[in-house]
Amino acid sequence: MSLSAFLKERRALAKLTQQELSEKAGVGLRFVRDLEQGKQTLRLDKVNQILKLFGYELGAIESKRNEL
Repeated sequence: MSLSAFLKERRALAKLTQQELSEKAGVGLRFVRDLEQGKQTLRLDKVNQILKLFGYELGAIESKRNEL
């Protein structure tokens, strides 16, 4: 599941509008919209501000393929 789909699902389950989510997380409405639309370049700290409301955080995980 993509991050944008995950966030949309969690927001819907919490019955929050994008505006309400942005206010609760302390980020701008445009940021929430960009995140839900799958924008590729977003600030990780802001993403985690939103995910924290749902008990999650984004971080580095080991990949199965090593590109070095």
